[in-house]
Amino acid sequence: MAVSAFFIPPVNLMGAGALQEAASRIATYGYRRALIVTDSHAATRALAEQISGLLRPHDIQSFIYTGVQPNPTTKNVEDGLEIMRENMCDVVISVGGGSPHDCAKGIALVASNGGKIEDYEGVDRSAKPQLPLIAINTTAGTASEMTRFCIITDVSRHVKMAIVDKHVTPILSVNDPVAMATMPASLTAATGMDALTHAVEAYVSTAATPITDACALKAITLIQQSLRRAVADGQDMEAREQMAYAQFLAGMAFNNASLGYVHAMAHQLGGFYDLPHGVCNAILLPHVEAFNAPFCAARLADVAVALGAEASADAALASIRKLSADVGIPAGLAQLGVKEADLDTLANNALKDACGLTNPVQPTHEQVVGIYRAAM
Repeated sequence: MAVSAFFIPPVNLMGAGALQEAASRIATYGYRRALIVTDSHAATRALAEQISGLLRPHDIQSFIYTGVQPNPTTKNVEDGLEIMRENMCDVVISVGGGSPHDCAKGIALVASNGGKIEDYEGVDRSAKPQLPLIAINTTAGTASEMTRFCIITDVSRHVKMAIVDKHVTPILSVNDPVAMATMPASLTAATGMDALTHAVEAYVSTAATPITDACALKAITLIQQSLRRAVADGQDMEAREQMAYAQFLAGMAFNNASLGYVHAMAHQLGGFYDLPHGVCNAILLPHVEAFNAPFCAARLADVAVALGAEASADAALASIRKLSADVGIPAGLAQLGVKEADLDTLANNALKDACGLTNPVQPTHEQVVGIYRAAM
C-alpha cells in the first residue's frame, strides 16, 4: 500500500470566542507587520478592522487589502503583493471565506518563492514555504482556511487555476461561529453545499484513506442535521457551530484525499462566467456522482446512510437533490446563464484540472460535455 500524508495546520481554533483567542496567540509568534486580506463586504471589512484593533496593543501594525473578488484573480494577487511589499509585511492574515483565503495564499506563496502565481498551477510546484499565513474564517463551506488548495482565476485565460501545494497550508486557522452569524441565507446554503461536495468527493476519491473516510462521513451527517437549520435561522448558533465543524471535517477529508470532477467542472464555470463556486458544485454534484455510481456504488450507499436515507447509490443522489432544493439552490446551470455553445470549451478545461485526477473514473471529453448538458 502506498504511503499517505495528512496535511492540516498545526493549530486550529474552533468555537465561540476563538477570534479573541487568536489575537492573543498571534502576538506570541513575534510578527510586527501584518497584511490583512479581505473583500469589500461591509461585515468582513468591519471584522478586518476589529482584528487590526485587537493586534495593535501587541505592537503589531496592520495594512488592510479589501480588493479580493468573489472568484479571486491573478490581478488580486498582484495588487495584494504590492501592498505587502510596500509595507514590508512579515505575516499575512486572511479574513472571510474561501476567496480571501485563496488570494492570501497566492500572495504569501509568491512573496517567498518569487515569480507569478501562474507559475504554481498544479501540484507542489513551489520550492519554499510561503510567508506565514493565518486564516480567520467567516463562512462554513470552503475549508480554505485549513487546506493546501488555492484556486485563482487566470484573467488572461478565463480559467480557474488549481494550485495544490503543501506550502500554502496556513499555520493557524480560526473558526468562530459568531463571525458566521451575519452570512445571508443564500451564502449559507451555497457554502454548506460546497462542504457537502468536499465530503462526498473525498469519500469516493481514489486517494481516500480510513482517516479521510471518517472525516467525510461525519461531515455529511452534520450537514444533513444542521444546514437546513442554519439557512432558516442564521442566528441559530448551535447550527452555525455544527456547520463550522462539518466544513472543517470535510476540509480535513479533501485536503488529503483530494476531490473529483464536480470541482474540476465547477472551476471552469467560475472562471468562465464568474459564477458562485458553491452553487455550481451543488448543481453538478448529483450529476457527476450519477456518472461515477457504477464505479463506487458501495461508497455512495455509505453517503446515503450518512444523509439519513437507505443504503443505495440512488438514495444518495435523491438525498443530495432534496437537500439542495430545500436550501434554495437553483435547479440547473441554465438558470445561471450557462450556454450550450460553451460546453465544449468548458469540458476541455475541466479535463486539465488537477482536481479530476482522483475521480473514481476518468471521463472522456464527450462524457464531460454530457454531464454539463444533463446539469443544464
